[in-house]
Amino acid sequence: MNLPEEQDRSVHALLERQRAAEEFLPGGVAGSARFNPALGYALTVSRGSGGRIYDITGKEYIDLNMSHGATFLGHGHPSVRQALEAALDRGVIAGYETELNTELAQKIIEIIPCAQMVRLANSGTEGTMLALRLARAYTGKPKVLKFWGHFHGLHDYVMYNAHSPLAPVRRGSRVTLQRESAGIPAVLDQLVEVIPWQDEDALLSVVRQQGDQIGAIIMEPINYNSGGIVASKAYMEYVRRLASEHHIVLIYDEVLSAFRTGVTCAQGYYGVTPDVCVISKAISNGVPLAIVAGKREIMSQVTPFGEVAHSGTTTGNVLSVAAGLACLEEITRPDFYDHILSVAERLYHGLTEIFMRAEVPARVQGVGARFGLFFGYTEEIKDFTDTLKHDGNLATEFIRACAKCGVYFHSYGSMAGGHHGIAAAHTVEDIDEALNRIESAVRKM
Repeated sequence: MNLPEEQDRSVHALLERQRAAEEFLPGGVAGSARFNPALGYALTVSRGSGGRIYDITGKEYIDLNMSHGATFLGHGHPSVRQALEAALDRGVIAGYETELNTELAQKIIEIIPCAQMVRLANSGTEGTMLALRLARAYTGKPKVLKFWGHFHGLHDYVMYNAHSPLAPVRRGSRVTLQRESAGIPAVLDQLVEVIPWQDEDALLSVVRQQGDQIGAIIMEPINYNSGGIVASKAYMEYVRRLASEHHIVLIYDEVLSAFRTGVTCAQGYYGVTPDVCVISKAISNGVPLAIVAGKREIMSQVTPFGEVAHSGTTTGNVLSVAAGLACLEEITRPDFYDHILSVAERLYHGLTEIFMRAEVPARVQGVGARFGLFFGYTEEIKDFTDTLKHDGNLATEFIRACAKCGVYFHSYGSMAGGHHGIAAAHTVEDIDEALNRIESAVRKM
């Protein structure tokens, strides 16, 4: 079936742009995740507005990726734009303190359960790197325990088993280490342990054997990286209890989960408080900002008064902090979650009905304002092993069909389910239009 002329023109232009960019940028992109393997190119956008983006030919898409989760309020949100314009009037200040830094830290401490002190950073990767350094310094223990299918950024100590192995792991056992990048020294394997999430036997075994060496347990409290997997509260309490008993710092990587289910983030969702958390993405609506927050005795180790090194010329720059303050003002409005969660449920319910009518085997797994899509089966995804049944070919066909019809989903390659989501700017009308376009796409698959 031939594409309509305007769709042909858009795809042709994007492929041409991709080939041209590859001469100057590795993979034709400034960040690897921007390449969409399902489409065969990076979607190059000219602008974004609310819940929609427009490619270089002017074609419109209803955006269900939202900057990989960073644009939580919507593209070009007026409050954030106003805050950035006011910050520009101060001058583009970096490398100095402004009173906005203290104001942002105070607001985070007021709403985030674990936050007693705050340090600002630029990215989730930088944030988890600092959190682990703090944990090692505080405990005097070198090893990190992480979980299969959990992603914590791109520094060496956490680039293990976020996606691999793509084969079942026996319950109660450790996961065979797989480095997920070239260039990571094999010697670091000695400092990392990986186990299945929600496997109490595996957790107890490794902590009993190596608790005197493990300085940190790090996890995604809601495993959005794998498509939106939620643990039981009992399991989260069990991890908390074991960490405390063995003097291990419990770190929640809330880069993706922060503010998706409520203002107190995933730690409020479960009612279980970590020692340290890392917040990014939704906190600043696409402007680079990360926050490391935690117990005073852990956070106070940071230089200049402590001995844990951390700084950066652009950390706490006035543009990022102003955007963060504007976002928090919006997120903490009394009716904010009434809207975004009701619109999210409308989307999830509508997607499920579309797949059922078309007899397409697919699971929509929504948790708050982000969700996973799993093709090939319909049952609930309870752990990472369940994701291995995902039909990647069917997912690719779906993403391509939706892009042709003007709805943008992003593919993360081998990562089953991925993570997709909505923004506060998405209206009921946006969602209904997206569902109509998606149903048209599914019919053409």
